[in-house]
Amino acid sequence: MATHALDRHIALVGFMGAGKTNRGRELAARLGRRFVDVDWRIEADAGISIPQLFAGRGGETAFRSRECKSILEALSLAEPAVLALGGGAVTTKQVRDALRKSACTLLVEIDLETAWERARGSNRPLAQDESEFRKRYEQRAPLYDEVADGRARDRDGLVLAAAGIQLEPGALERLGELVPGDGPVEIAADAHVAGIYGMEAQLALGARVRGLHELPPGEEAKSVGALERLWRDLRLDRRGTLVALGGGTTTDVAGFAAATWLRGIDWVAVPTTLVGQVDAAIGGKTAIDLSAGKNLAGAFHWPVRTVIDPALLETLPDEELANGRAELVKTGLLAGEPLWELPLADAVRRSAAFKAAICLRDPHDRAERAQLNLGHTFAHALEAAADFELPHGRAVALGLLAALRLSGLDTAVVEEQLHPQPVSVDRDRAWAALARDKKAENGVPRLVLLEALGKPRLGVELPPDEIRAALDSLIAG
Repeated sequence: MATHALDRHIALVGFMGAGKTNRGRELAARLGRRFVDVDWRIEADAGISIPQLFAGRGGETAFRSRECKSILEALSLAEPAVLALGGGAVTTKQVRDALRKSACTLLVEIDLETAWERARGSNRPLAQDESEFRKRYEQRAPLYDEVADGRARDRDGLVLAAAGIQLEPGALERLGELVPGDGPVEIAADAHVAGIYGMEAQLALGARVRGLHELPPGEEAKSVGALERLWRDLRLDRRGTLVALGGGTTTDVAGFAAATWLRGIDWVAVPTTLVGQVDAAIGGKTAIDLSAGKNLAGAFHWPVRTVIDPALLETLPDEELANGRAELVKTGLLAGEPLWELPLADAVRRSAAFKAAICLRDPHDRAERAQLNLGHTFAHALEAAADFELPHGRAVALGLLAALRLSGLDTAVVEEQLHPQPVSVDRDRAWAALARDKKAENGVPRLVLLEALGKPRLGVELPPDEIRAALDSLIAG
């Protein structure tokens, strides 16, 4: 079973009328991948239409043979692509076997009545008789279930499924189904989260649970000492899975522990904060803090599943919601859409899909993923100067303010949504931390700014005194 499409083809399957071609084209554009419509490919190779192929010698049997050959050729492409398969492709066992081996297969869902309304009156050879159409729908349903690694109805849902993200209210109750494999599981959570959700998570995981490890609260969880204690207490073998239950600091340190334990074991992120659900738990970046700066020691280690339950946000205190709103505003500025105006559950879904698409395009942060650093160069410097006692959201709000000022753009959105206030930290210490930022080259900061909303500029170099002035404007006194 494929848990995500990081290094695999994405194959879209589903019944007639599900919209696999349109969804596939959209998904390929979002992920920067080649799009292959298998039916188009078959028609191009044969020089005639699919209805003509069905009507020709050998009928459907001959067509399925052509279809299988075309799918196998597409799955052999070196670069991961997005493939749209015909509705009946899964009826061929060789195709089902090949999908399991080479693809992350996503079912584009459609109900029977909608499928018939879309297909009736068309030239589709297997949509001419309603009773036969309905019978095929029922016959193929278990085959779709057999091959599907994920399922969705819309573009954002497909992006989330491709990234291995399960986003739905009540997902925590289904954790036992959603953690892949059948090996042992251990949970890492801070004491507060463990007290609220630890028992529910353990009950959902059942007999697989081997223990729960409590982490320190907040940024202290990302200290070398906390990581060492977690390493010392882990008992998982290579079949095991570490579940990170909590906010961004928990998923950061637990993911890094999983990346390094026995040279790498599987892990599942279960973010319980708004910051975690829209940002920190998505994309496989894991890290701890060092005295020299934030997130300086880490690894890229994509979770085998990210389980996002928006219902968990109902217990968040206002301060934690404010932290997450800073990341929502950041994402909206990058997307060029006022995501902060949406109902919270919708904003989480849109933001998670936006980040997931970027991370799938650039999983190792070598190009466009850098845009997610908007405002964070300043934020991390302020956090380091405050000994990591400054709330992340407050720091990001200030960083976004500086980024918009340097971009020459209106700062009203940040000021109205986040109400940033200057902080009392040592200016020289903050400047030294900014120069050590991971995106800096030879001590020269490389900033993410905006040409306009939705149009990020990466790797921007500005005169040091201009950057220093922007940083100083965020510091009180």
